[in-house]
Amino acid sequence: MRSTDLSAASWRRSSHSNQDGGACVEVSDDFAGVVPVRDSKVPHGPVLVFPDAGWTSFVSAVRSGRLGD
Repeated sequence: MRSTDLSAASWRRSSHSNQDGGACVEVSDDFAGVVPVRDSKVPHGPVLVFPDAGWTSFVSAVRSGRLGD
């Protein structure tokens, strides 16, 4: 398993999240080939790191409604 140094990551959250930062994920676009994702309520907690292609497929499925309710 490879680790990614996230100490310099810039995080962003969805424009659909509330202003308090709760109930949302944050992602970083700072890393080639991978997309780190974390819980906005626990910014110092665990981070999931997805391959670019996997994250792009997931976001596409969410936007198109293919994942259901």
